[in-house]
Amino acid sequence: MVVGESDPTSDSVSNAREALLFALHNSDGALDAVAQLGRSCVELLPIDGASISLMTDTDRRETLYASDEVVAKIEALQFSLGEGPCFEAVRTRRPVLVADLRAATITTWPVFAAEMVGQPVGAIFAFPLIRGVISFGAMDLYREESGWLSTADVAIALQVVDIVTLALLGMRPSTSDAVWWTDLPANRTQVHQATGMLIAALDISADHALARLRGYAFATGRLVDDVADDLVARRIDPLALDQP
Repeated sequence: MVVGESDPTSDSVSNAREALLFALHNSDGALDAVAQLGRSCVELLPIDGASISLMTDTDRRETLYASDEVVAKIEALQFSLGEGPCFEAVRTRRPVLVADLRAATITTWPVFAAEMVGQPVGAIFAFPLIRGVISFGAMDLYREESGWLSTADVAIALQVVDIVTLALLGMRPSTSDAVWWTDLPANRTQVHQATGMLIAALDISADHALARLRGYAFATGRLVDDVADDLVARRIDPLALDQP
């Protein structure tokens, strides 16, 4: 680069940060800020969809923003299986970048990868939402065609992550409660209710109840959310899940 010339990558990242901060400052509350930032991410990057989720572990997860039905399915499938790129990103506290999902050999989430066969997803990228020792969740990005994100694209994605985390910090009250966000409007009410029903009916722990939900959903080829809906609506007897 000639001395005195601007760096195109630096300029694009700087412009993206300005656009993201504008979206943050012009949002109507923290939840709207997350949605605005998610939409901005899809506009700024060569991707087809994005989602932003809060999570503490495989048993506590809440999607705050999903740009389309494909990424919503990605989120629901990860929660149903308890594995996937977002869980790996949170566990390792590092981005997970899979440029060709159809050809990749996945060892950390093979069931999720197998379930994605036939879906319109060629590449998937997950970024952890962290601030110091605090881990909030993950941002998932996908596109239909395979291919890597450029250096500038990754830098912009990290800017999104940084600003989303700032918005989430504004949502978090001054408390040590790790699951404060379960009271947010977007929470998975049916899953929590269904888990409670299994605890009462089968006399098992919350972890085992969620494991039963996941096992039943996987065995029947369904999502945990759908099974939970049927349990709460009494279309499924809790005793149907009474198995090791």
